[in-house]
Amino acid sequence: MFRLGIAGLAAVLASSVALPALAADYVEPPVIEAPAEQVVYDAPNVGGWYIRGDIDYHWMDFRDADYITGSPGNNGTLDGDLKGAMSLGAGIGYQVNDYFRVDLTGDYFFESDFDGSTSGFCGDLPCTSSDSSSVEAFLLLANAYVDLGTYNGFTPYVGAGIGGAYVKWDKLSNDIDGDVTEHDGDGNWRFAYAAMAGVSYCLTDTTKLDVGYRFSRIEGGRMFGYANGGGPGYDNGFNTHEVRAGLRYQFSGSNGCVAPAPVAYEPPPVYKQ
Repeated sequence: MFRLGIAGLAAVLASSVALPALAADYVEPPVIEAPAEQVVYDAPNVGGWYIRGDIDYHWMDFRDADYITGSPGNNGTLDGDLKGAMSLGAGIGYQVNDYFRVDLTGDYFFESDFDGSTSGFCGDLPCTSSDSSSVEAFLLLANAYVDLGTYNGFTPYVGAGIGGAYVKWDKLSNDIDGDVTEHDGDGNWRFAYAAMAGVSYCLTDTTKLDVGYRFSRIEGGRMFGYANGGGPGYDNGFNTHEVRAGLRYQFSGSNGCVAPAPVAYEPPPVYKQ
């Protein structure tokens, strides 16, 4: 009887010691909170109105000029070169989609100095004149462009334009051994067309930097009037080469330069003891 009592007491003591030990080994399973809801970012469709501003440096290939000497049927040729000059341009356009856009541009070409010479006869003796003038122009074009895809913010493109140019010549001065004759310069509208290529770069989601090259052809027209037995004269037009840089600001729709998608915050798992 006494033995049973001792054995029962020992069993009770053992169980009372074992229970805390088991309780100490028990770890409550971690509680992991549900991940935050993912934010879906949809880029808007490309398209909308934009304005542009450009600056360039250009040089013109003067294609010589023909003029009447003395009487109709007697013609002379004026040869020379035009120096390079700056121009400023502005325009408004519409981005149709990712790959196509159109705009209307106007560019003012600052004065380019002209230096040339004419060889002929002064009476019965051969003589050569030194000729000088300057020319300025306003080029108005309707343009269409194909954008060739955007790669890390860069969008190469090609384009073409058609329109007209108002060309204004200053007085033409003929100097033959100090004997100077001045012909009044002429101004007129002419047919013009252009081809261009370049690349734009996304600065912001509304603004692009545009750098490129444009070739334009301006057809011939009247250059100067009659004076001292010579004239009028007609130049044979210009091939114009331009290195251009400018900005395009899109004030409606999207220009394709979307801001980076926002990243949803995901808190780390919470483990409770």
